[in-house]
Amino acid sequence: MSLNKRNFIKLSATAGASLPLFSIGASKTAMEDLRVGCIGMGRMMYWHVNGFMQRCRLVAVCDVDKNRREAERDRVNAHYGNRECVAYNDYRELLARDDIDVVCIATPDHWHATIVIDAARAGKHIYCEKPLTHDIDEAIRVMKEVKKAGVVLQTGSQQRGMKEFRVAAELVRNNVVGKVLEIKSDFWGPGRPFDLPEEEMESGLDWNRWCGPGPLNHYNSKLSPRGVHDFFPMGWRNAVEYGGGGICDMGAHHLDIIQLALDMDKSGPVKALPPAGGGNGYGAKLVYEGGLEVTREKGFMVDFICENGRIQASRGKFRFELDGKVIHKFLEPSDGSLAREVVLTEREFLADAEVKLPVQKKGGHTQNFLDAIVNGTQPMVPVEAGARSAICCHLMNLSYYHQQPILWDPEKLKFSDKSCDPAWLAGSRRDYLKA
Repeated sequence: MSLNKRNFIKLSATAGASLPLFSIGASKTAMEDLRVGCIGMGRMMYWHVNGFMQRCRLVAVCDVDKNRREAERDRVNAHYGNRECVAYNDYRELLARDDIDVVCIATPDHWHATIVIDAARAGKHIYCEKPLTHDIDEAIRVMKEVKKAGVVLQTGSQQRGMKEFRVAAELVRNNVVGKVLEIKSDFWGPGRPFDLPEEEMESGLDWNRWCGPGPLNHYNSKLSPRGVHDFFPMGWRNAVEYGGGGICDMGAHHLDIIQLALDMDKSGPVKALPPAGGGNGYGAKLVYEGGLEVTREKGFMVDFICENGRIQASRGKFRFELDGKVIHKFLEPSDGSLAREVVLTEREFLADAEVKLPVQKKGGHTQNFLDAIVNGTQPMVPVEAGARSAICCHLMNLSYYHQQPILWDPEKLKFSDKSCDPAWLAGSRRDYLKA
């Protein structure tokens, strides 16, 4: 099928309406009976494929790159010892199959929301990598469509399952070190406009479909690396047209933990501020109701500064300070064991905690998602949590892109009128913080 860009986008937007709606209540009772289709066969999906093959029946793969989709199809068929897995170029053909229960999405960010919405309308349960959306409007539409469809959606915010982050969030939620005064978080900066040079088109790549709902730019291999690759491409992540820079990459993970710790899975910040001196460096802030600030600053992935202590966590690192004394820490091998320090913190300070966050079981995020489908429960990062964490990223990016404060109403899911008021924008930074 030959599609120009305009017709392709039109068809993508309406495809869900033409697909049959399947009964959500008719989910399988046995996990091994679930039939899965995977969309976006890059490096992240390689690991998802491994997880699904161990637990379910993977029957379809989809990618706009012929080499990638056929390599994964062959790997899946070799695993099962058959030729049942089918490779697709157009994800809508995969969604049209009424024998597929679950879809996993690991495309570049600009495709996430379109495929999620079409999958929800087709009655599929959905695992989608973070950030769940490419902009704020998409986040609102995704929440609406997934809730309307009644399907299970898990966002790929895997840090919620890591013990150091869960315990850090539980310490905050249970007020173990008193009120949170400020929060710092270290992640890369905002995206930037696509400026890569044009290269010769790769054979077997459907470039029109790769661009999809984004701008139809010229081809560069940093956006879609040639053939099968074993790394995470940064070219599309750094381009605002297809990703959201480091803020929507690692920032999506860390801001999600902060949302969890502040019990904001159904809310979020009311303001985003660019760095005081301008530019794209450290210093941008998200501000919550009451004035609590989250500052992008070099250091730990999440750093909660509280009345009576400090809680800091990064992947493989943990530090807990109370009343001026370091109680438990693991920052380097000489500190012993990360697991030991975190478990001791949990035993000593959270044994009788009122708030207990979900504990990730063996099998990780994928297992949690499949358990939710089979048992009819909520996954660790359901649609609203994932969408609102994405909104945090988009708000901070907007403050960078426009170099001005952005005011947001998390209850109404709308920008505040003040964000467009020239008189308000002319005020001092002190006025911004008081507004």
